[in-house]
Amino acid sequence: MITVLQFLLSLSILVVLHEFGHYFPSRWFKIRVDKFYLFFDPYFSLVSKKIGETEWGIGWLPLGGYCKIAGMVDESFDSEQMKGEPQPWEFRSKPAWQRLIVMLGGVIVNFILGLFIFSMMIFVWGKSYIDNDSVTEGIYVDSVGMQLGLQDGDQIYKVGDKIIEKFGAKEIITGIVFDDAQSITVKREGQQVELPVSDTVTQLLTSYDNQKAKIISPRILSVLDTVGPGTIAEEIGLTKGDQLVSINGDAVQYYHDYKRVFSENIGNESHLKYLRNGEEKTATYTAQEKEILGILPVMPNIIVEEYGLGQSIKLGSLQGVDFLRGQINAFRKMFTGEIKVEDSLGSFITIGKQYGPTWDWFRFWNMTAMLSLILAFLNLLPIPALDGGHVMFLLYEVVAGKKPSDRFLEIATLAGFILLVVFMIYAIKLDITRHYF
Repeated sequence: MITVLQFLLSLSILVVLHEFGHYFPSRWFKIRVDKFYLFFDPYFSLVSKKIGETEWGIGWLPLGGYCKIAGMVDESFDSEQMKGEPQPWEFRSKPAWQRLIVMLGGVIVNFILGLFIFSMMIFVWGKSYIDNDSVTEGIYVDSVGMQLGLQDGDQIYKVGDKIIEKFGAKEIITGIVFDDAQSITVKREGQQVELPVSDTVTQLLTSYDNQKAKIISPRILSVLDTVGPGTIAEEIGLTKGDQLVSINGDAVQYYHDYKRVFSENIGNESHLKYLRNGEEKTATYTAQEKEILGILPVMPNIIVEEYGLGQSIKLGSLQGVDFLRGQINAFRKMFTGEIKVEDSLGSFITIGKQYGPTWDWFRFWNMTAMLSLILAFLNLLPIPALDGGHVMFLLYEVVAGKKPSDRFLEIATLAGFILLVVFMIYAIKLDITRHYF
């Protein structure tokens, strides 16, 4: 329920502000707006009230919303209004430049909103990261990382030509998928090693099955920072500063090794070796199912940088533009086949799951900002029934000096609408197959 509520709140913010991006320019140019709806209302609405010339309401189908502008061929397919002579308060009677501003309004609002949210997130929370140079023990890798040629103990140095200063798998994914990096350079046993990126790596990193892969994590020594009260660790006398050595002869020098070996010995008598002030000690325990040893290691230091309002707006805008650039590049790669459409495409089911089962305002606003920029880009695609389709026809009118006929616009809009519905059904089918079968 919390996941659904977060998604609906985010969607409501985006839809209402997007439609106001159409509404206000329409009113400035004295164009009548017949309806303004959050969500769609086929057959009936949940709430509706007419104020002046506009009916305001909330529909029952949460797949978007709309602003019905008088005298405009849109997804409402209201052909009756187009049969009469153009009226001064109708969209079709206004100059092309005014109609262009009305149609671009929603996209512009979504774009500005995305940059604004990113900026305010930096202003409120700052920017947190792990300094790459502080990961002195290097990395440990999962199966995806191994397929990239990475090894436990490597230290990431460069992705493509970019020197990595902030640790994380995101730097690798962004560099390869969005920035076309052709190599990863690591420091391995004191030497720089360049790992070439093969043609299949982009598909590997964008595969739906690998979307939750960690790829790399900091390799952390099993030096204890915390011992939980009432846990096995406390019972056998472990204390802060102890360093684990082995469990039943298997090395657990690093924390990820400890987690694996500990779980493999559940139910068995286990012999633990550890160091305290350089002296080797031993302990014996037996962990039952779902029991934990009860320790946390000394973690890498997380740096939090705080910024003033002006700097936050600058950094947030750069972050938003960089994110949008990456999405456009990924979209291009889907068309060229470098990224499989079925791996990257998702419906509201996939999007909703990204919000998580707990209410996290940082994650909520981050998702809202990203969706706002994605919606701005998608709405600008030259597909009839989208804002970009209307813009395309308006630009044609400006260049050619004449507008397409209303009948042509109706047919084109219907075709675009059908295309979008088919696209949506395909995305929902993919999600149902992924999540429920």
